[in-house]
Order: sequence, then C-alpha cells, then structure tokens
Amino acid sequence: MKINHVITSIDITTGGPARSVTHLIAAMLEIDTTLNIGIDTLKSETPITTTFNTSNSAIRFHTFEKLQRSKSLVNSLVQSEVSLFHGQGLWQMPVHQMAKVARKKGVPYIITPRGMLEPWALTQGKLKKQLALKLFQYKDLEKATCLHATAPMEVESIRALGLKNPIAMIPNGVNIAQFPAEAPIKANTPKRLLFLSRIHIKKGIENLIEAWQQVDVNLKQDWVIDIYGNGDPEYIASLKAKIKAANLEEQISIKPPVFGNEKTKVFNQAALFVLPTFSENFGIVVAEALASFTPVITTKGTPWEELNTNNCGQWIEIGVSPLVNALNAMLAKSPEALQQMGANGRQLIEQKYSMQAVAKQMLALYDWILNSSNTPDFIDIV
Repeated sequence: MKINHVITSIDITTGGPARSVTHLIAAMLEIDTTLNIGIDTLKSETPITTTFNTSNSAIRFHTFEKLQRSKSLVNSLVQSEVSLFHGQGLWQMPVHQMAKVARKKGVPYIITPRGMLEPWALTQGKLKKQLALKLFQYKDLEKATCLHATAPMEVESIRALGLKNPIAMIPNGVNIAQFPAEAPIKANTPKRLLFLSRIHIKKGIENLIEAWQQVDVNLKQDWVIDIYGNGDPEYIASLKAKIKAANLEEQISIKPPVFGNEKTKVFNQAALFVLPTFSENFGIVVAEALASFTPVITTKGTPWEELNTNNCGQWIEIGVSPLVNALNAMLAKSPEALQQMGANGRQLIEQKYSMQAVAKQMLALYDWILNSSNTPDFIDIV
C-alpha cells in the first residue's frame, strides 16, 4: 500500500494540523512496516521534521509560485505511483492540485477539511470562499472517494453543504509518550491558567480577557493566565493593549510560542487549560492538555462534550458570561478536585485518543478504500 499525503505546510508555526499529520504518519509506519507513505508539502523555515527515518517513507519539500501554486509539487504527484492520495486542508492550492492530479490519474483520494467547513470558518473571508467553492473547491470535495472528519459535529457541517461522499469520523490522535505517565506536580504559587494555541481572533482571547475582569476577585487572587502562541504582530499588540487598559498586566501575560519539551513543560505546570474558541474541528491542544493531567474549559465551538461526560473540565456556550461562570466554578474547586479531573482527562485520552488507536483506524480506512474490506463502523454513508 503506497499513500501520498499533501499538506500546504508542516512548519512548526502552523499549528495543530502539521503536528497531527506528521505524528499520525509516524504511528502508521510503526504499526505497518509494509506501508509506504510520502508527504508532499511546501518549503518552510522550520518544518516539524524532515524525515521519518524509515526506508518506506519520504518527505518532499517543494518550491512554489504565486498563490502557493507549485509546479514542483504537481510534477512529483504526476510521476508518483501511489495507491491513494490524502489531502489535508481546504482553500489551498497544494490540495487542489493534488485533487486534479488524482482525478486525471484515476487514483482515489481523501480530503480532510481540518475544520475549514465549519459554519464560523465559512463566514471568514466569505466572498473569497464562495468563489473558491464555485470555481474548484466543491468539485474537489464532491469527487473525493471519501472525506475525513475529526468529530461528529464536523460530519454534520460537511453534510450541510450537500456532500454525499462517505465520511470517515476519525479523531486526531495524541502522542502520549510526549507526556508524563503519572500526574506532574502543578505550579501552586501562583496557580497557572494556560492558553496555548495560535493567537488568532477565532480563538476567543478577547473573551478570556473580558471574562477575567469579571471573575470573583477572591477566587482569582492566587492565579495568573499564561497565553502562549504566535500570530499577527498587530493583533497581539492589540491584545496587550486590552490587557494594559484593564490593569491586568500582573495577571495576564502573552508569551512566545513553545515547542517540544518546553511546550510539554508548560502543559505540565498548568493547573487549568482554557480555549474559549469560536470554532475548532477538533482542538488538538485540548487533547494535549488532558494528556498532561490538566482539566480544560472550552466552548461548544469544539467537539469536546466529553469534558462534561467524563468530569475532566467544562464544555460551555461561546461567550463571555458562560466563560465567567465556568472560571468561577473551576477556580473554586480544591486542588484535589482539579487533580481528579486531570486524572479523568488523562484516562479519556489513553482510552480513545492515543496516536496508536487513531493510526489503526486510519489504516482500516485505507484498507476499506483500496481492498473493499468490511465497512468500518466509523464511516458514515448516505
């Protein structure tokens, strides 16, 4: 079985998709040594990796022209002898070029939208996306052999566009080996509330700043908020201005992004994680926080209802008031109660979201497409 993934970038600064795709491929290669997987991606300054250190894999970096069109990438795809193409993301030329090549070669292909068909996401740059849908994007999706969603709510968003393809609902996985096997000692003086993600307007950071002003003074006196991430410098400057205007500079700090062991250390120190986002197809940072024994507050813009059903955090409505209520409730809990919630979250990740479990599902999807095996129970067919 020879699979070719296409993703615009695997640069360390691009966020969750680059991590989840590269980690997933590494896990699949470990499970099935007969598998051959390649990645075609555009050149970047700081890729997450440049090799999987196996003879049955390859990462090819391509130069590109205007609008991220890449003649080099197209030539590589045309010349490749693969069983299946797998494109990651939408609205981007590399995945569109992959879909065109796949159709011309008669090779089946999968597209993973990565949350880019969620209602909130479709309102951003709405006119450009409507034009892209008419010109090429809808056709690329419609002609795909299968679409891959990472949560039930994303399946619903895909179906809402009228797409009738089979949809595989396979979550993103977490490389549990990156996190401690036992609960780390959380920082206590002060206690740390962590936001770690791309700093972007959709992440709801303004809501967090506003909510923190309304949280009970007695509850938050031993807490600080650490915001880690990269983003547009002007936007980050505007957030810092809001923090200063609210006289919260001693309580809220915005810090540069962290990676690797340093990121794990930051997760381990946090007593509570918050992602007040407007829209996520999955939210890999939520899973990473839970893997580090850290309870989570996030919104119904994510698919993390399991925070409530597994008592490992709070899954709340989008907005300032629900966030204030959740923060007051979580900050009022004893350290022991937060530790128990953290342990519950870690157990959830081990049972359902480990990279090995997710990789086995993806391999089953590939086998179903290429070998007409029994239909896995995670595939939605209309």
